[in-house]
Amino acid sequence: MALVGNGEMAEHDADEENFEDAFESIPVASKMDLKCALEECTMALNLFLNNKFSEALDLLRPWAKDSMYHALGYSSIIVMQACMTFEHQNIQMAICTMKEALHTCQRFRKRNTVVESLSNLVSKQSVEQLSEAAGSRGTSTYSHLTEEEMHAELCYAECLLQKAVLTFVQDENMINFIKGGLKIRTSYQMYKECQQMLLLMPANKKNSETYNQFEGGVKLGIGAFNLMLSLLPGRVLRLLEFIGFSGNRELGLSYLREGAHGTSLRAILCVLTLLLYHTYVSLILGTGELNLQEAEALIEPYLKKFPNGSIILFYSARINILKGEFEKAQVIFQECIDAQKEWKQIHHLCYWELMWCNSFQQDWLRAYHYADLLSKESRWSKAIYMYQKAAILSMLPEDILKTTGENVVSLFRQVEGLKQKIAGKSIPTEKFAIRKSRRYAAPNPVKLVLPALEMMYVWNGFTIVGKRPDLTESLLVMIEKEETALQNENNPTEYHSDDQCLVQLLKGLCLKHLGRLLQAELCFNQVIQSGKQIKYDHYLVPFTLYELGLLHKQQGDVDKAIKCIETAKVNYKDYSMESRLHFRIHAALNTLKGSPASTPP
Repeated sequence: MALVGNGEMAEHDADEENFEDAFESIPVASKMDLKCALEECTMALNLFLNNKFSEALDLLRPWAKDSMYHALGYSSIIVMQACMTFEHQNIQMAICTMKEALHTCQRFRKRNTVVESLSNLVSKQSVEQLSEAAGSRGTSTYSHLTEEEMHAELCYAECLLQKAVLTFVQDENMINFIKGGLKIRTSYQMYKECQQMLLLMPANKKNSETYNQFEGGVKLGIGAFNLMLSLLPGRVLRLLEFIGFSGNRELGLSYLREGAHGTSLRAILCVLTLLLYHTYVSLILGTGELNLQEAEALIEPYLKKFPNGSIILFYSARINILKGEFEKAQVIFQECIDAQKEWKQIHHLCYWELMWCNSFQQDWLRAYHYADLLSKESRWSKAIYMYQKAAILSMLPEDILKTTGENVVSLFRQVEGLKQKIAGKSIPTEKFAIRKSRRYAAPNPVKLVLPALEMMYVWNGFTIVGKRPDLTESLLVMIEKEETALQNENNPTEYHSDDQCLVQLLKGLCLKHLGRLLQAELCFNQVIQSGKQIKYDHYLVPFTLYELGLLHKQQGDVDKAIKCIETAKVNYKDYSMESRLHFRIHAALNTLKGSPASTPP
C-alpha cells in the first residue's frame, strides 16, 4: 500500500499548520464528521453542476486537508478540468492535487489495512492457503473497521483510480495502458476489498446513514474498473490478468447502472461514466454501435434538475450529434457556451463538436471558424488543430479560400513544429497529422486528397454522418469527383496509389451507410488488392479489412467478418493509429464471437 514517507509527512504537517492559520477567523467546528462531510460535498456537487465551479472549490478547499471527502471532491474537480483540457499544466496540477488528497485519505485509514494483510499472507502462504484463509475470514475482518475507516479505504481507492485516468488521458498508446494498469493495481485490489466489505457487512452497519454512500462508491469503482479493463485488446488484458486484473463489460455496466439509479453522492459520477462510454469510448475505441436510448434516459432527469448546467447540456448536444440531429445539436452547444464563462475549456469542447457538426453538413467555412478558434485558444494539441484547420480550408473553393486570408501550404508546414509530448509520449493522432502534412514540406507540395474527410474517418465520423442519407449522398458526390480527377491525372505523383486507395475507402464507407453493400464491398476489395502499391499510408489496408469485416457482419456472414478482422489484427503492424484499430478489433471480435468482454473477476 502507498505510505507517506517522512519527508512527505513533514511537508504535509507544514501544510496543515497553514490550513489551521487560514481558518482562525471562520467560526466553525474544528472537526467535521463523516455525515456532515457528505452533506457538504453534496452541496458542492450541486454548485458544480450549476456552473458555479469556483464556489464549489471554495466550499471544498478549506477542509481538503482535514476531511477525506472534501479532499476527494476538491481533487476530482481539478482532475476533471485536466481531463477536459488535456493541457500539460492542468494535468500536472491535478497530479499534485491528487497526491495531497491521498495524503489526507491516508490519515483516516486503519494502519494495517485489509489489503496489506492479504499482501502479507501472499508472502507466507500458497495460493490454496490464501484462498482458504479468505474463505474462513467471514465478516470478522471487516467488523473491526469503523465507518470512517471503511470510507477512507473507498476514498483512497477512488483517488488512485483518478490517477489512473490521468495516466490514460496522457496517451492512448497501448504500452502506456500497461504502465497505467500496473500503477493502479493497488486501487483495483482495494476496490475488490471494499466490495467484500459491502457483501459481508454486518446488518447493523447497513442501517447506518452512510451505508448508501459507501455502496454507491463501490458500484462506481467496481463498475468503472470492469468497463475500463474490458476495453483493452486481448494481448494486453492477458498480461494484466496474469498480475491479478480482470474485466467484465456487462458486470461493469450493470454496477454503473445500479449506481446511476441510486441516491448516493456518486450517482452522477456513474451517470457521467456511462455517458462517456456511450457517446465517446464506444465510437472512438469501439465499433460505433451506440446505446443512445440509455444515454438519453440517463441524462433526462439531470436536464430537468440542472437545465443550464454546462456539462449536462454538453452531453445532451453530443447525443443529438450521434443521432444525426446536427442542427439541434448546434443550438444546444451554443446554449452550453452561453451558460457559463468561467471554464473556457468547456467552450473548447463545444468548438470541437461544432467544427464536426459543420463538417458533417459540409459547411466548410463555418467549420473553419471553429477550427480557427481552437488553434488560437486551446493548448490541448496545437498540431491537430492546425492540421484540422488546414484540412478544412483545403475543402473550400479557391475563390472562397481567398476571402479567409489563409495560406493552406503555410498552415500544413507549421504542423510538425507544433507537436508535443505529454508525460514523454507523443499523441498518436498528432503523429498521423504530421506524417500527412509532410507532403507540403517539399518546394513543390503535393496536395492531400480530401484531408478533412480522412480526419472524419479517423474519428469514426462516417458512422455519425451515415445517420443522414442526404448528407452521405452529398459526401459521395464529392468523393466521386475526386475519384474521377485521380483517374484523369496526366502526371501521377508518388502518392497516386495511396490517394486512390484512400478515395476508395471513403467511397466504400458512404456506400455502406447508404445500404449499397455490394458496391461498398467492391471499393474495399480494391483497396486491399492495391495494398502492395501503397508507399506511405500503410494504415489503409488493415483499416479497410476491418471495415470489410463489419460489412460482412452487416450482410449476415459472421465467418467472413471474423476472417477479415482477424487478418487485420494478425498480418499488419507498425502503421498509423495501430493501437486505436486494435481497440476497435477487440470490440468487434467480442461482438462477432458472442463472447463476454473478458473473464469475470
